[in-house]
Order: sequence, then structure tokens, then C-alpha cells
Amino acid sequence: MSASTIDPTDPVFELHRGGKLAVASTVPLTNRDDLSRAYTPGVARVCEAIAAEPALADDYTWTSHTVAVVTDGSAVLGLGNIGARAAMPVMEGKAVLFKQFGGVDAVPICLDTQDVDEIVSVVTALAPSFGGINLEDISAPRCFEIERRLDEALDIPVFHDDQHGTAVVVLAALRNAVTLLDRKLSDLRVVISGAGAAGVAVTKMLIAGGVNPAEILVCDSQGIIHRGRDNLSAVKAELAELTNASGRSGDIAQALVGADVFIGVSGGSVSESAIAGMASGGIVFALANPNPEVHPDVAARHAAVVATGRSDFPNQINNVLAFPGIFRGALDARATRITDGMKIAAAEAIAGVVADSLAADMIVPSPLDDRVAPAVAAAVAEAARRDGVARA
Repeated sequence: MSASTIDPTDPVFELHRGGKLAVASTVPLTNRDDLSRAYTPGVARVCEAIAAEPALADDYTWTSHTVAVVTDGSAVLGLGNIGARAAMPVMEGKAVLFKQFGGVDAVPICLDTQDVDEIVSVVTALAPSFGGINLEDISAPRCFEIERRLDEALDIPVFHDDQHGTAVVVLAALRNAVTLLDRKLSDLRVVISGAGAAGVAVTKMLIAGGVNPAEILVCDSQGIIHRGRDNLSAVKAELAELTNASGRSGDIAQALVGADVFIGVSGGSVSESAIAGMASGGIVFALANPNPEVHPDVAARHAAVVATGRSDFPNQINNVLAFPGIFRGALDARATRITDGMKIAAAEAIAGVVADSLAADMIVPSPLDDRVAPAVAAAVAEAARRDGVARA
């Protein structure tokens, strides 16, 4: 243990000592009969039944309430590519949140490879042990292919939370913000800063939720994405086709002139003058952590509603509002995948929790609000059945 990396007075390290998870038995093992039923010879009868009818695994193993939290350590929080071993504390934390807020058991799996084919192969091989796969902190653009290939290969839900969890909560927050301001999603001009995993998913989620794609501008480090730009990746070329119908070009400040909404998921920075160039009564979601693209106090000088990803300011847009309930609902419905309809239902449920108490500093519930996960789970399960992907 290096004195340069461990501060013995820091209570965070003491909380993490020994890890944050343990395995607990759900059955008694107090006598020979208990042992013979939980293990050999009794367990053989259950194995034979599942071998004859594989769907019985949902009833007679932990798969109906357990997900794998899988990472390759390539894009961990704001820390970047720190590798599999260093990613484990985050994955353990994610598993704790799953259990606390959704009643879902989760197992952290940190893979010591960043090869797409290897990740897909390993997760596919592990899949029979779980009822769902939560992909976490995998860098773009590799995350898109990994999720797509696993979604095609597996008959259980696959969900990259950095993409879709963020997008669901953003849509929920925006729905409530426009309700509060007596606006319509379809009338908004939206600027999204960031074309990585979260930016792509937010763009697609907003379109699915009712925002006019022609009025969305997505910006990366080179400025506004448009059809005429050279050397666009396949993902950015798709964004160019989906958005920015007028073909606008320029930097983020030019994109923001007259915009109604700014959504930052880039980790970059935006000047106060650029925010001041937005339309009056604007909405600013500056979600980079720990440093928002624009400080919320600065944004509040020019915008009617401001949100961040931080817990020390109002309107924290936090993925924990989404993923525990989404997986709880998907598992309850025994869904084969997570559809856009299920994600939109989750956003509507999150928004609905605070619908009767909307204010400029209350457009989403607190991450600690115990109403959220049950509401999301019920809405997601219903949507799974409506979309034809439920098995229960």
C-alpha cells in the first residue's frame, strides 16, 4: 500500500475496505436434510428438470433476479481508461445501487480485455448465469458494437447504462421542464454537446420522445455535426443524417444562438456568453462530472431551468433514477430485450413521480426517493408486455 495513494484519514477508503459486496445464502443449512436438498443428491432433480425445460431456470435459479455488471475499464466515470482492476470499486458500487433501489442482485465482472470480439464472446458464454447484462463504462465507439452484438446474440436484456440510463433520465427531466415552462417537446431547438455514448443515446431518446430531429444540433470537439463534414465516423454520420436538417455548421457558441435547450454530456466547457446567446427562458442540463460544462450558478443567470449531474445542486440527473427500476421491470416481465418503448415508459414514470410538485429546482425526483424504482419497474414491465418481448 503506497502512502502516496492512500490517505488513512479519508473515510472513503475505510468504507471500501474489503469491498462493498458479499454473498448470502437464501436457504437454511442446519441439518443433513437441508444439505441434501440444497446440494447433492436433491439438486440433481432440479438440474435434470432444467436440462429438459431450460425456461425453468428462471424459477429455480437466481437468474430471475440477478444481472451481470460488465466493464472493460476503458471509460470509468471521469477517470478514463484505468483498466479492469481499478474499475472494480465502481462496479461494486453499481451492484450496491441495484440491490438498494431495485431489489436486483448484481455481480460485478471486470474483463481484462478491451477487444470487442473477446468481450462479446466472454459475455455470451457467461450469459446463462444471469437474467440480464448491464454494460458499464465501456468507451465509444466500441460500446455501440458490443451492445448491438450482444443484443442480437442473447435472449435476455442487454443495457449499456452510460448510454441509455443517461438518456432516459434526460428525457424525464426535459419532459418536466417543458411542462413547467408551458412548452412542447416538438417545438424545441436542442443543442447536445458530446457525440460519445451518452450524446448518441440522448439524441435518439429525445427523438423517440417527441423532439423534432431537424431541430437538434449535436456538437463534438470539432463543432456542429452535419452531412457536409469530412471524416465522420459511422456513428457520427448516422447522427448527421438524423439531425440538423438545415445543415448548420460552426462551433458550440454558434450552435447555441437562439437554442431553447443545452444538454452537455461531453466533459468540455461552454462559456457564459454562449449560454447567454440562447433563447430566453432556456433549459440548461450541464451533466459533466465533477465539473459541469457551465457552472450552474452561471447558467442560472440566463436559463429558466438548470440541471447537473451533481448531488450538491438541484435537479441531479443521475442514472440511479433509471437502471434499478428498468432492470427490475425487465426481469419481472422476463423480457428478452429492452425496447425503446420500455425506455420511454421509464422516462415517463420518473417524470411522473414529481409531476404534482414541479418547480424550477424540482424537475426530477431525488435519487433517494423510494417511489422511483417501483414506478419505473411497473411501467417497464407493462411496456415489455405491450411491445411483445415479455415472457411473463
